[in-house]
Amino acid sequence: MGQAQMAKTKYTVSEYLEMEAKSEIRHEYYDGEIFAMAGTTMNHNRIVGRLRNLFERKFLPAGCDVFAENIKVEAIKNFYYPYPDVIVTCSPEDRAGTYIVKRPSILVEVLSKSSATYDRGFKLRRYKQIDSLDYYMLVSQNEHYVELYIRTDQPEIWTYQTFDNERDVIHFEKLDLEIPLSAIYENIVFIPDEETV
Repeated sequence: MGQAQMAKTKYTVSEYLEMEAKSEIRHEYYDGEIFAMAGTTMNHNRIVGRLRNLFERKFLPAGCDVFAENIKVEAIKNFYYPYPDVIVTCSPEDRAGTYIVKRPSILVEVLSKSSATYDRGFKLRRYKQIDSLDYYMLVSQNEHYVELYIRTDQPEIWTYQTFDNERDVIHFEKLDLEIPLSAIYENIVFIPDEETV
């Protein structure tokens, strides 16, 4: 999470949304506190763009939406509103929405040195509470490496897969989608880990 904002100890969701509508920088909301979002690397942005394009090719014709970086998700109602890097939703409620996705099918976070632990732990535990979510995908920006959490038919049980070979293909079986790992990292030149945030 970013840096906590001062001035007031706790904010309501309404106050947060009102402030966020006027803010030039993004903030996540958690249990009454708001946290400024850090900037990203160019590789982070490239990977987000590749994923958005790959998802849009499949899901836009099906009437779904794909959002990247600047849209909030309601992870826990009135409690936790983060900005995932990529969101896929096929919910009519979300298509009629304005600022917040409430029923995502896929959430993606592109990992950085500073966010990896947070994304694998804190966010994972909270994202799993979203009833509509079937896939949570973590993507390294420093090597060919993707982690995929998949909700099973027993909603509280998730499986875990990793992909680290350029020839690997990631299967989103519930959504009839396959993505080659090579497509996510097309023309990406990896930067040594110590140079990324």
